[in-house]
Amino acid sequence: MTIKLFRLAVTVVAILTFAQAVFAGSFLSGHFEMLGYHRTNSTITVAASAVMVVTAVLVWRPGRGPFWPTGVSVLYFAVLALQTFLGYRRSLAVHVPLGTAIIAGIVLLLVQAWKPSHR
Repeated sequence: MTIKLFRLAVTVVAILTFAQAVFAGSFLSGHFEMLGYHRTNSTITVAASAVMVVTAVLVWRPGRGPFWPTGVSVLYFAVLALQTFLGYRRSLAVHVPLGTAIIAGIVLLLVQAWKPSHR
């Protein structure tokens, strides 16, 4: 049951993370109101990643599952918090490439979480 919750949390975080790129791209294309959506979705994504950490801990401790979901989820949360900070500081030289790395990371986590061997 806990692995299902973790998978759901990772999936939601992946969708929200992808939406961040869509909002940012729309803003850069001249749809300036999308910056507000990007900002709001950032807060929601960080909150969802905190939920992902909680579900990962549940997989590990009471669920007697592997530790890796917890470690990766905590790292993801920390990098996402840094990304949010950089965005508010308008440090785009780091914010944009880090956003690309975050998307790559969440895709890898999504694939790993949904592997049949982790049932």
